[in-house]
Amino acid sequence: MVHHTSTIRIPEKITKGINVYPGDSPCNYIEASNGVFIDDYTNIGPNVGIISSNHNLIDNSKQDEAPPIYIGKFCWIGMNAVILPGVQLGDFTIVGAGAIVSRNFPEGYCVIAGNPAQIINYLDKNECEQFAKTKYDR
Repeated sequence: MVHHTSTIRIPEKITKGINVYPGDSPCNYIEASNGVFIDDYTNIGPNVGIISSNHNLIDNSKQDEAPPIYIGKFCWIGMNAVILPGVQLGDFTIVGAGAIVSRNFPEGYCVIAGNPAQIINYLDKNECEQFAKTKYDR
């Protein structure tokens, strides 16, 4: 289900896991021309932008190739965050409200925030994995 105020461009290039509903929060914008993968149990807050390609710097009628965006399991993307082309977020990555994510955080188990996003806190990996195992039998 996509919220009536959200926009999803090229939805066929979005791969989503279990209990993931991209665009179900108000005012999301997901551009998936280079591909977007959102893994299990990830939540996306309101007004989030997930942008898989940039316009070419010389010819802005073209879009540049980039690796797909990958967002791991049990992630939480806060309101007004923007995830830029090619970004990879590991499992249990929390993206703070308003963050601009322009680089990878593949190890996950962290809280990132700011512009550009940086790690501001770490999560206990064992506690996260126990939560996933007991709550979701994973």
